Amino acid sequence: MFKKVGVFLQMIKFEHTVFALPFAFMGAVLGSVVMSGELPTWAQIGWIIMAMFGARSAAMGLNRLIDRVSDAKNPRTAGRAIPAGLLKVGEVIIFIAISFFLLFWAAFNLNPLSAKLLPIAVFLLVFYSFTKRFTWACHLILGLTIALAPLGGWVAVTGNVDWTAMVFYFTIVFWTAGFDVIYSCQDVEFDVKEGLHSIPARFGVPRALLIAKIFHLLTGIGFISLLFMTDLSWWYVAGMIIAYLILFYEHHIVSPSDLSRLQTAFFTMNGVLSIVVFSFTLIDLVVQFSK
Repeated sequence: MFKKVGVFLQMIKFEHTVFALPFAFMGAVLGSVVMSGELPTWAQIGWIIMAMFGARSAAMGLNRLIDRVSDAKNPRTAGRAIPAGLLKVGEVIIFIAISFFLLFWAAFNLNPLSAKLLPIAVFLLVFYSFTKRFTWACHLILGLTIALAPLGGWVAVTGNVDWTAMVFYFTIVFWTAGFDVIYSCQDVEFDVKEGLHSIPARFGVPRALLIAKIFHLLTGIGFISLLFMTDLSWWYVAGMIIAYLILFYEHHIVSPSDLSRLQTAFFTMNGVLSIVVFSFTLIDLVVQFSK
């Protein structure tokens, strides 16, 4: 049983939750302070964690289910649970259904708007896995999907959406699209051979890395905009400086001629960035509350 649970956690890349969960918390904390001047309750945080786990598990399960044929052909992904025979298709379908149930349960226990926005969330969670079959803009669609985490956190505690929430949303859209473009560079030859679409496959690795830099420049602009749209102050600024240095280093260690440190650029750097941005935002707000 425990071995099977481990296989499911490996299938959904549970460790990659570090990308989106801190930003979901940041959306909740920032939204609550901006709209009500209070921090979110522990109950709200609990439901947000359940919603995040459900949404991400459903999305990753769907992705692995839909891509199982192409995964089996790609040497890099042939060892994944379904093509390797570690999980059956029926088991994954049940897992996806349970994950969606958790998402719905959490949303209906947060507020009416969270429940009303569920169809949009479910559509993006399902739609993304098909996009590599017909558009190189799949990275942006992934961004629109992953960025539901901070937007969902915001909506969960405020029950509404404003311009600040949308700026935060699109900031994470471009951050996600940028690192996904970098990650996709390792599969460019396979994607071209199989007729799959991506920015590296469409424009080549050198231009793809340039596009990723542009996406992350927009991310930086978005984070700066949040400073002027909220009451965030110097602690947040310190976090932003660290985040910008991380983004700079991420792009510094990969090049068209050397992708050997791509995994560091993709996982380590972006995982650290999300934790840093949330942590310094939380410190900033807690310091303000303590005055």
